[in-house]
Amino acid sequence: MHGYDIYPVLSNKVIDYDTRFGKAEDFVKEVEEITGKEVISTIVEAEKFGPMYKMDAMLVLPATGDFMAKMANSITDNAANLAVKATLRNQSPIIIAVSTNDGLSLSAQNIAKLMNLKYVYFVPYGQDDYEKKPNSLVAHFDLVIPTIESALQLKQIQPVLKEYKK
Repeated sequence: MHGYDIYPVLSNKVIDYDTRFGKAEDFVKEVEEITGKEVISTIVEAEKFGPMYKMDAMLVLPATGDFMAKMANSITDNAANLAVKATLRNQSPIIIAVSTNDGLSLSAQNIAKLMNLKYVYFVPYGQDDYEKKPNSLVAHFDLVIPTIESALQLKQIQPVLKEYKK
Protein backbone atom coordinates (compact mmCIF):
# COMPACT_ATOMS: atom_id res chain seq x y z
CA MET A 1 0.00 0.00 0.00
CA HIS A 2 1.70 3.15 -1.28
CA GLY A 3 5.05 1.47 -0.60
CA TYR A 4 4.49 1.29 3.15
CA ASP A 5 5.14 -1.80 5.25
CA ILE A 6 2.14 -1.88 7.59
CA TYR A 7 2.03 -3.56 11.01
CA PRO A 8 -1.59 -3.67 12.20
CA VAL A 9 -2.01 -3.08 15.92
CA LEU A 10 -5.49 -3.34 17.39
CA SER A 11 -6.79 -2.76 20.88
CA ASN A 12 -8.58 -5.57 22.67
CA LYS A 13 -11.88 -3.71 22.18
CA VAL A 14 -11.55 -4.01 18.42
CA ILE A 15 -10.60 -7.67 18.70
CA ASP A 16 -13.33 -8.63 21.18
CA TYR A 17 -16.45 -6.62 20.34
CA ASP A 18 -18.90 -6.89 17.49
CA THR A 19 -20.45 -3.49 16.69
CA ARG A 20 -23.03 -1.98 14.38
CA PHE A 21 -20.18 -1.70 11.86
CA GLY A 22 -19.64 -5.46 11.75
CA LYS A 23 -18.20 -8.51 13.45
CA ALA A 24 -14.81 -8.19 15.12
CA GLU A 25 -13.62 -11.48 13.64
CA ASP A 26 -14.43 -10.31 10.10
CA PHE A 27 -12.67 -6.99 10.64
CA VAL A 28 -9.51 -8.64 11.97
CA LYS A 29 -9.46 -11.02 9.02
CA GLU A 30 -9.85 -8.14 6.55
CA VAL A 31 -7.03 -6.14 8.20
CA GLU A 32 -4.73 -9.16 8.04
CA GLU A 33 -5.58 -9.73 4.37
CA ILE A 34 -4.93 -6.09 3.47
CA THR A 35 -1.62 -5.83 5.35
CA GLY A 36 -0.38 -9.37 4.84
CA LYS A 37 0.52 -9.52 8.54
CA GLU A 38 -1.07 -10.94 11.66
CA VAL A 39 -2.70 -8.40 13.92
CA ILE A 40 -0.73 -7.39 17.01
CA SER A 41 -3.20 -7.30 19.86
CA THR A 42 -1.37 -7.85 23.15
CA ILE A 43 0.80 -5.60 25.25
CA VAL A 44 3.58 -8.20 25.14
CA GLU A 45 3.62 -8.13 21.32
CA ALA A 46 3.39 -4.32 21.22
CA GLU A 47 6.35 -3.86 23.58
CA LYS A 48 8.62 -4.83 20.69
CA PHE A 49 7.88 -1.55 18.93
CA GLY A 50 10.22 0.36 21.18
CA PRO A 51 13.51 -1.53 21.29
CA MET A 52 13.13 -4.12 18.50
CA TYR A 53 10.99 -2.55 15.77
CA LYS A 54 11.69 1.09 15.05
CA MET A 55 8.83 2.39 12.96
CA ASP A 56 9.30 5.25 10.51
CA ALA A 57 5.85 6.47 11.59
CA MET A 58 2.64 5.19 13.12
CA LEU A 59 -0.89 5.98 12.00
CA VAL A 60 -3.77 5.82 14.48
CA LEU A 61 -6.96 5.35 12.52
CA PRO A 62 -9.50 5.86 13.91
CA ALA A 63 -8.32 7.81 16.92
CA THR A 64 -11.28 7.62 19.27
CA GLY A 65 -11.92 9.83 22.26
CA ASP A 66 -10.91 6.92 24.49
CA PHE A 67 -7.60 6.44 22.66
CA MET A 68 -6.76 10.17 22.79
CA ALA A 69 -7.62 10.42 26.50
CA LYS A 70 -5.27 7.55 27.25
CA MET A 71 -2.44 8.95 25.11
CA ALA A 72 -2.82 12.47 26.50
CA ASN A 73 -2.49 11.05 30.00
CA SER A 74 0.17 8.40 29.28
CA ILE A 75 -2.07 5.39 29.90
CA THR A 76 -0.86 2.29 28.09
CA ASP A 77 -3.32 -0.45 28.99
CA ASN A 78 -3.65 -1.97 25.53
CA ALA A 79 -1.50 -2.91 22.54
CA ALA A 80 -2.40 0.13 20.43
CA ASN A 81 -1.55 2.71 23.08
CA LEU A 82 1.68 0.94 24.00
CA ALA A 83 2.81 0.68 20.37
CA VAL A 84 2.19 4.40 19.87
CA LYS A 85 4.00 5.33 23.08
CA ALA A 86 6.98 3.15 22.10
CA THR A 87 7.09 4.71 18.63
CA LEU A 88 6.91 8.19 20.14
CA ARG A 89 9.75 7.32 22.52
CA ASN A 90 11.85 6.57 19.42
CA GLN A 91 11.02 10.07 18.15
CA SER A 92 9.13 8.79 15.13
CA PRO A 93 6.01 10.59 13.91
CA ILE A 94 2.59 9.62 15.21
CA ILE A 95 -0.23 10.51 12.83
CA ILE A 96 -3.66 10.81 14.43
CA ALA A 97 -6.90 10.53 12.43
CA VAL A 98 -9.58 11.82 14.82
CA SER A 99 -12.97 10.13 14.90
CA THR A 100 -14.97 11.01 17.98
CA ASN A 101 -18.44 12.27 18.82
CA ASP A 102 -17.08 14.42 21.66
CA GLY A 103 -14.16 16.17 19.96
CA LEU A 104 -15.56 19.60 20.76
CA SER A 105 -16.55 18.71 24.31
CA LEU A 106 -14.84 16.23 26.65
CA SER A 107 -12.15 15.14 24.17
CA ALA A 108 -11.18 18.71 23.23
CA GLN A 109 -8.67 19.02 26.08
CA ASN A 110 -6.98 15.76 25.06
CA ILE A 111 -6.77 16.78 21.42
CA ALA A 112 -5.16 20.05 22.52
CA LYS A 113 -2.63 18.20 24.72
CA LEU A 114 -1.71 15.88 21.87
CA MET A 115 -1.41 18.74 19.37
CA ASN A 116 1.25 20.27 21.60
CA LEU A 117 3.43 17.16 21.60
CA LYS A 118 6.51 16.95 19.45
CA TYR A 119 6.28 14.22 16.79
CA VAL A 120 2.46 14.11 16.92
CA TYR A 121 0.65 15.13 13.73
CA PHE A 122 -3.04 15.27 12.90
CA VAL A 123 -4.87 14.36 9.74
CA PRO A 124 -6.93 17.50 9.08
CA TYR A 125 -10.38 17.18 10.59
CA GLY A 126 -13.72 18.93 10.87
CA GLN A 127 -17.27 18.65 12.11
CA ASP A 128 -18.96 15.84 10.19
CA ASP A 129 -22.55 16.72 11.17
CA TYR A 130 -22.73 19.95 13.15
CA GLU A 131 -26.53 19.96 13.23
CA LYS A 132 -27.16 16.44 14.58
CA LYS A 133 -23.81 15.92 16.33
CA PRO A 134 -22.46 19.39 17.19
CA ASN A 135 -19.45 18.07 19.15
CA SER A 136 -18.37 15.41 16.64
CA LEU A 137 -15.04 15.60 14.77
CA VAL A 138 -13.84 13.33 11.98
CA ALA A 139 -10.60 13.26 10.03
CA HIS A 140 -10.56 13.88 6.30
CA PHE A 141 -9.55 10.34 5.43
CA ASP A 142 -8.63 11.39 1.89
CA LEU A 143 -5.74 13.35 3.48
CA VAL A 144 -4.19 10.41 5.37
CA ILE A 145 -1.40 9.75 2.85
CA PRO A 146 -0.46 13.44 2.40
CA THR A 147 -0.42 13.81 6.21
CA ILE A 148 1.88 10.80 6.59
CA GLU A 149 4.22 12.18 3.91
CA SER A 150 4.27 15.58 5.63
CA ALA A 151 4.83 14.04 9.08
CA LEU A 152 7.81 12.06 7.77
CA GLN A 153 9.31 15.49 7.05
CA LEU A 154 8.32 16.52 10.61
CA LYS A 155 5.73 19.00 9.33
CA GLN A 156 2.04 19.32 10.16
CA ILE A 157 -0.15 19.47 7.06
CA GLN A 158 -2.26 22.63 7.07
CA PRO A 159 -4.91 23.65 7.69
CA VAL A 160 -5.61 21.20 10.53
CA LEU A 161 -9.18 22.42 11.02
CA LYS A 162 -10.96 22.08 7.73
CA GLU A 163 -14.61 22.21 6.68
CA TYR A 164 -16.03 18.72 6.44
CA LYS A 165 -18.06 18.03 3.31
CA LYS A 166 -20.04 14.83 2.96
